[in-house]
Amino acid sequence: MLLRVPPSQRAPMSLIGLFLMSTAFAQYAKPALPAPDPAKPYSTGHAERSAVFSTPRAAEVRNDMVTTNWGTKVVRMSARNHGLPEVNAIKDAKLAAKLASAQGGKPEYDQGAPKAVTPEIGSSFEANWSTQQTPPDNSMAISNGGWIVSTNNDGILYYGTDGTASFGAFWNDFFSGQGLNANIYDPKVLYDSGSDRFFMVVLHGSDAASSKLLLCFSQTNNPNDGWHIYQLPGNLLDNNCWFDYPCIGVSNNEVYLTGNLFSSGSNQFQSAILLQIDKNTGYNNQNLNWQYWYNLQSDIGAFTLAPASWGQSGNYGPGVILVSNASGGDNRYVVWDLTDDLGGSPALNAYTVTVQQYSPAADAQMPGTNDLLDNGDCRIMGAFFLNGTVHCVHHGDVGQGWNGIYYTRISASNLSATQAQLYGAPGTIDVSYPQLTSYASGTGDPSVMIAFLASSTSVNPEVNVVNCDASLAWGPNTLVKAGETYVDFIQGGDDRWGDYTGMARKHNASEPEVWLAACYGANVQGVLNNTWKTWIAQVGGGPSGAPEQDLTSNSASVFPSPSVDFFNLTFTVTDRATHTIRLTDMKGALVKLLYEGTPSMGANKLVFNRDQLSPGQYVLTITTNDNTIAHEKLVIE
Repeated sequence: MLLRVPPSQRAPMSLIGLFLMSTAFAQYAKPALPAPDPAKPYSTGHAERSAVFSTPRAAEVRNDMVTTNWGTKVVRMSARNHGLPEVNAIKDAKLAAKLASAQGGKPEYDQGAPKAVTPEIGSSFEANWSTQQTPPDNSMAISNGGWIVSTNNDGILYYGTDGTASFGAFWNDFFSGQGLNANIYDPKVLYDSGSDRFFMVVLHGSDAASSKLLLCFSQTNNPNDGWHIYQLPGNLLDNNCWFDYPCIGVSNNEVYLTGNLFSSGSNQFQSAILLQIDKNTGYNNQNLNWQYWYNLQSDIGAFTLAPASWGQSGNYGPGVILVSNASGGDNRYVVWDLTDDLGGSPALNAYTVTVQQYSPAADAQMPGTNDLLDNGDCRIMGAFFLNGTVHCVHHGDVGQGWNGIYYTRISASNLSATQAQLYGAPGTIDVSYPQLTSYASGTGDPSVMIAFLASSTSVNPEVNVVNCDASLAWGPNTLVKAGETYVDFIQGGDDRWGDYTGMARKHNASEPEVWLAACYGANVQGVLNNTWKTWIAQVGGGPSGAPEQDLTSNSASVFPSPSVDFFNLTFTVTDRATHTIRLTDMKGALVKLLYEGTPSMGANKLVFNRDQLSPGQYVLTITTNDNTIAHEKLVIE
């Protein structure tokens, strides 16, 4: 779907170029962490690095090049235990006691300290729908110019701050013509204020053969002007693994991508990995220079490393700080120090930081259904670095198996941790999938805003935001968007939510201003009921008092609009092998290669937009290992 960008919102290219050349962006020096010493409670990570690779641009994506609206995807229909087996065992063991402790009713959050900030909602509007895949995996970024990029597992949208959409596409249409025929999912996007550009990563494929990392660098500070696309292999170690759970970050000269490698077929976790990438080669349409770090070790292992980008305008470097924890619980975090840029002599050191005990919570409840919402594990959800302090957040058990927020500040000078009081309402509601941003006018103020999801037997899945001030005191909670229904996307089992909440700071605002993009339970009229929608909101604040809530849509343009006419075909996978789905005309000529990848075992569903077909008769076939497992006639009138 293509929408015209109002002339008032699009700056001439010559002015954009002049702006980039004449604007000075702040650069900060990364502090030296304590020298690694095995005698201390931290040690070196023993990480190894690859050679430096140089990868040419694979493609370009501009709005006018996205001319289709197929919306093709193959999704698993039934629930599966996607988490680590040891984590699932912990959660299952807590469930009965949690359900027995449920009190019902509305949650009673801490009402906040006298000096705390009450989040106030400004512009807010409905955004991406989840009509193809769950969980939503929301991510978002906002530029100094006011362009918002909002993504989920279905696709991508660009908005102005008033909620007017300028562009939207499903992922397979966005990347059309690039030889990408498996599922495309798990997007992450950030705005690099130091370079006035967007950086985005999207994953392709869920086996070693098809796993690819799609790195997207915006050509200007306006996403409507297009992206440079680079394809990197997901099976980086050539050990029959695929790449999942991406996290991204940025420094003065580089961008970073971390992920977890899982073995093909068994989907067993193997190792974490870190990619170090020269961002300027990507922004400037040159061969992309990059390397990766592997054999990451620490006292608690390595899983989901979250890069801690600079928390306000500008960047720091060389290198970057990252943070991780134990997804199954522990009383330790790990701070990782990548000491230099790839053109220098970098090392990757790991430091153990002692914190209060944390562990996963049991899954969450919803009204109107016995299905549960998957609370995942307790991995780090978000991090940033500012004024010598690493800020990080995740969820975990805050009492009797109920989920809540763990927010921590770690000093880079002595690696000591200071933690806020656990935030939640055990016995009443689950507080899950938090994300954080700096909420201050200067680098010396460590205050943050934290967005989170919540659900209970009395509250449909909803979106909230809360402030934690400089003294680690929580402010009053503000409801951003109430849930409208329970979620029942997956047949015969518990539903996914999260896995991420999107949140970003608008760096050039005159007063602290952050934006969020998060999922809530809703119906997509005429398309799908009991699914997820995304709500985008501008968040400011003031002294404690009644929040100024404006939950009405500002005439937002929602994608897809008008609604697509999805064709659905259910098929069963009994052999974990490459499946090819073709659409041909009655003479056997190929009309569209809809999918080529390795679906999950069991029941799967193919979806695509039949409005892309002219009236006539077609044949849809699904083949694997030279065997035809489906041969369906499709009539379009």
